[in-house]
Amino acid sequence: MEAIVYETFGGPEVLRHSRVGKPEPGPGQVRVKVMAAGVNPVDYKIRYGWMDAFYPTTLPAVPGLEFAGVVDAVGEGVTHTGAGAEVLGWTTTGAYAEYALAGDIAAKPAGLSWERAASLPVAGETAQRVLDLLRVKSGETLLVHGAAGVVGSVAVQLAVAAGVTVVGTASEANHGHLRALGATPVRYGDGLAERVRQAAPRGVDAVLDAAGQGVLPLSIELLGGAERVVTIADPNAADHGVVFSAGGTEPRAVRTGLAEHARLAAEGLLDVRIAEVFPLADAAKAHELSEAGHARGKLIIRP
Repeated sequence: MEAIVYETFGGPEVLRHSRVGKPEPGPGQVRVKVMAAGVNPVDYKIRYGWMDAFYPTTLPAVPGLEFAGVVDAVGEGVTHTGAGAEVLGWTTTGAYAEYALAGDIAAKPAGLSWERAASLPVAGETAQRVLDLLRVKSGETLLVHGAAGVVGSVAVQLAVAAGVTVVGTASEANHGHLRALGATPVRYGDGLAERVRQAAPRGVDAVLDAAGQGVLPLSIELLGGAERVVTIADPNAADHGVVFSAGGTEPRAVRTGLAEHARLAAEGLLDVRIAEVFPLADAAKAHELSEAGHARGKLIIRP
């Protein structure tokens, strides 16, 4: 089968379009024909070898955590799905390939495109996990740094749907997008704390940092403490007494959340902007764009 493979850690240039053997499903696994794979910042961080504590990588490796596709074969003990089923979920063998193995999956609603289905697993699980850690509830105010990014925008939508008031930091070019999602946008830069206070005169109750731009001290100042600040992007979190969240959701909860987010997306109640779709052979170009941080939405690979 065709796949993107890297044999050493490094920049986008280590990615090569290759042919590898088709994986065989083990107990509890399904094999899927990948129709679309999501590109995430964590993909290039794993490629550099920076995330081994969270995502141990054996080389050679196929990148990619999330996919949407069609079940092609099932392993021993799998009874919840069968060949021909359209699903989305998390792969254990790498999603930048014609075929991949997976365990945590949910049914893809018929009205949801392959690209939009593939955009949901990582962003949905991450946003839901952090909102749960922060214990945000109806009537509270949440500050989201990096609110126009993929994870940030999903968090905004889930929080707004739960009755939470959301203030989101973003460049001015994305303010209209945030307003459409139900958030009050504020711009980055000097004077940010004052702009947040003006947008939320009664204060903020929790902070989600999806930007990693050195905003933790300001967030702690606004809250009066670090207890309800969580970052998914600042590796210096511990220096500030802030929780860095990089995974750990129980598998059953992952599957339940995935099914719910897919339902919401199919009903038009949860949206992820698709910035660009790349053929499999152009995976390195997708990584270059992801690493540059300028993509306005989700990057997708179509094998």
